[in-house]
Amino acid sequence: MGVIANPPPDPSLLPDYVLDLEVKPAYKDYLPPAELGALVKFQRLSDYIASAMIFLKSDALLESELSQDDIKFRLLGHFGTCPGLTLVYSHFNRLIVKNDIDMIYVVGPGHGAPAILADLWIEDSIGAFISEYPRTKLGLEKLIKSFSWPGGFPSHINAEVPGSIHEGGELGYSLAVAYGAVMDKPDLIVGVVVGDGESESGPLAAAWNSHKYIDPAESGAVIPILHANGFKISERTIPGTNDDKELVALYTGYGYQVTVVKDMPNINDQLAAALDWALVEIKKIQTAARTGKPIVKPRWPMIVLRTPKGFSGPKTLHGEPIEGSFHSHQVPLPEAKTDKEQFDLLKTWLSSYKVDELLTAEGVPIDDILSLIPKDPKKRMGQLKETYDGFEPLDLPDWKPLAKEKGTQFSAMKAVGEYLDLAFQHNPKNIRLFSPDELVSNKLDAVFDHTTRDFQWDPETRAKGGRVTEILSEHCCQGWMQGYTLTGRVGIFPSYESFLGIIATMMVQYAKFMKMAKETKWRKDIGSLNYIETSTWTRQEHNGFSHQNPAFIGTVIKIKSEVARIYLPPDANCFLSTIQHCLRSKNYVNLMVGSKAPTPVYLSAEEAEAHCVAGASVWKFASTDGGLDPDVVLVGIGVEVTFEVIAAASILKKLVPSIRVRVVNVTDLMILQPMSSHPHALTAEGFASLFTLDKPVHFNYHGYPTELKGLLFGLPNLDRVSIAGYDEEGTTTTPLSMMVLNKTDRWSVASHAVEGAARSNPLVQVQSHVLISQLQHQRRKHQEYVVLHGRDPDGLFDTPEF
Repeated sequence: MGVIANPPPDPSLLPDYVLDLEVKPAYKDYLPPAELGALVKFQRLSDYIASAMIFLKSDALLESELSQDDIKFRLLGHFGTCPGLTLVYSHFNRLIVKNDIDMIYVVGPGHGAPAILADLWIEDSIGAFISEYPRTKLGLEKLIKSFSWPGGFPSHINAEVPGSIHEGGELGYSLAVAYGAVMDKPDLIVGVVVGDGESESGPLAAAWNSHKYIDPAESGAVIPILHANGFKISERTIPGTNDDKELVALYTGYGYQVTVVKDMPNINDQLAAALDWALVEIKKIQTAARTGKPIVKPRWPMIVLRTPKGFSGPKTLHGEPIEGSFHSHQVPLPEAKTDKEQFDLLKTWLSSYKVDELLTAEGVPIDDILSLIPKDPKKRMGQLKETYDGFEPLDLPDWKPLAKEKGTQFSAMKAVGEYLDLAFQHNPKNIRLFSPDELVSNKLDAVFDHTTRDFQWDPETRAKGGRVTEILSEHCCQGWMQGYTLTGRVGIFPSYESFLGIIATMMVQYAKFMKMAKETKWRKDIGSLNYIETSTWTRQEHNGFSHQNPAFIGTVIKIKSEVARIYLPPDANCFLSTIQHCLRSKNYVNLMVGSKAPTPVYLSAEEAEAHCVAGASVWKFASTDGGLDPDVVLVGIGVEVTFEVIAAASILKKLVPSIRVRVVNVTDLMILQPMSSHPHALTAEGFASLFTLDKPVHFNYHGYPTELKGLLFGLPNLDRVSIAGYDEEGTTTTPLSMMVLNKTDRWSVASHAVEGAARSNPLVQVQSHVLISQLQHQRRKHQEYVVLHGRDPDGLFDTPEF
């Protein structure tokens, strides 16, 4: 059986009364003829431009007889979603003009760039930022040729596209981004189109719960539109095979009011009525909340839009349907340049839009179409300030009054919680913490001294302006933080270390968006993404092997160096200095790795600040003669691994006084890259001042050793370097046993020191075998003790004394 066009879903076994849950706004003859005509003409022009962008390199406006020479050599782009995206865009414009609202369009089907670029050209938002594409005949010809052309716009929506706050390269994040954008923006509405293929992804499925975290008194609203056009790249979609009863039941269960728009002969009337209804419902919910009478569990509006895939395009080819099938998903006529039958179909298709009726002689859209464009450019979706110039710097308190006393032990996460409590008090409307239900476990609960969570379906936290948005979905936390950040605010994402990898590809896509944004002159600064990685493998011995994974560090290392920042503060004071720096920073991905357990405070406030500014320093208190003329250099990068380095230095001082040890701590990981690789990289002189020119160096590193090897690659004389780190060894054991399993413990570090010092110090050399044997014996004895007693011996985590 061949493919059929627009195959209807099989009827479900749900009872018919389920459809009583659907909202059905009246729409017969809803639009005045002039308004309806303007919408249809806008859609015709946009669909023509989108189609032409995919196919044409010349004769962009069909001013002469089209030939196969006018067709691009490489046909790239996705047409199937374009007519639906333009249909929605035109109606959002109508909503803006009619109601004078601020609106952003988030596009889930990111490869629908031809439609969005066409719409932006029509409203003159491309020309407003990029002078090569004015709203003229020449500007349109250049836009059509340059799409998916070297040096032109890519085939998916990215940071180069005005109005965009969502990278179109990966599916599943549009809805969460949309909801993040409206948080603390009470006058903003974000319309988001969710592709029905995209809706099958896990991140998108979780994001349907996002409205439960929106306080209508303080935040704006999202209008979600599920675009059920039935097909993805080569198969039917789940929503495309759901009947209306199944979709209405599903989204009603999520807590929405649902309306289904599907009457294609009257699609403009029905969609206009649906959007007007949605706006009325939003205002009703917001007004109730803002007048002190909030609706409990408000049912926000949501639209299911059923249209054929690729409608307005070619109908069939060789007896197979194109419109209403997966054949329209990408390029409907892929051989148009070489196959006469496909070329003739293309000519018929493009001419059907009658583009000459839609443009003036100068190439400007006719007045009917312009009537749908907001007269104030600042109101146009491609020029709304929040999408490119919305950054609000934080009013940050000084961290030093919170500094902990040098020589004591204190949890870095508890200190950070105290600082964030102050930061929230200073910035009640432009900073949020997005947490996957681990805040108290991660010892950050001091933030609750003056705020609460912001979960609207829980009476304990409803309508209280909480700064903590907590859900057990890392994908939602990441998407919300992206939307919140890209519209001008600052977000923080704390997490168990082992589970940040869940959002690794989301972070990478965002980093790509940010890189392109920095290279796009008209986009202004944005706040940094701030990750706090704690509950790390070094103290996850109680949860077992599944919770032991520092791989997110490596993911951040791999992104563009202009964007990547990785910090491993060794104590509470250094973490306080680091969190303030990161919250002030712009245009970065900041990863901060630290411990929630009490650990020694090595440095005073002033020392910590100097250490963090430098990124690394010699710790004279733990070094022989302040680190002068060492036999070996021991380096700690991370909290617990640094403690083991200091414990090793203490052991060596007692066991073998003749060894000369220099202890170095690195808090800014990226200083270790070769100078040309990262803005923070040490100079050759700076590297030598810390690690000498020729003495053995042993790194005790929190992450995977291969990451550090990659950073150091290219530096001279690396045969003197040894590295220990997380080596995928773990289980349910004890804290120090975890270090032993991964050879980052004090006895392993001390053994490396003896081995290295023996190369140049004869007093160490003659006893190195005996010393190393003693150290390894102590290491084995510790493991025997652990197995026998189920805990580490007392006193092993006391601050070492020198």
